[in-house]
Amino acid sequence: MLKGISPVLCPDLLSVLCRMGHGDEIVLADAHFPGETFGKRVLRADGVDVPALLEGIIPLFALYEDPNQSLMMMQPDGGDQIDPAVEEAFDGAVRKHEPAAPSIVRIERNAFYARAKEAFAVVVTGETSPYGNIILKKGVTPTAGQ
Repeated sequence: MLKGISPVLCPDLLSVLCRMGHGDEIVLADAHFPGETFGKRVLRADGVDVPALLEGIIPLFALYEDPNQSLMMMQPDGGDQIDPAVEEAFDGAVRKHEPAAPSIVRIERNAFYARAKEAFAVVVTGETSPYGNIILKKGVTPTAGQ
């Protein structure tokens, strides 16, 4: 255990977050997401929901500068309905540590899958909410004095 780092972040996930560069993306996927199909690097966080991971990651992670590409969730497909509480929980977890973070944007399902294929990593979580997936795009870590 390390002080100041959430216990939901395993050593492999910390390593991935550290190795990601500016513009790299990470998918925090629900338990039903086909991570092994889409991801080049797949980690497991079984039993951990996405808001808990966001609360652990966001204090360590600079979000991308373009607000339309910082935080992305999948747009429902066809006639599917989404539970607005899912996005609210994700947004609340982000804003707990980054109050000025951009709003989450929704992208079309196939565009989300295409991004997942190119993502630096996919973390399959214990999240069970339908459409409970989010992509985080890494920005530039501020230097001292910023």
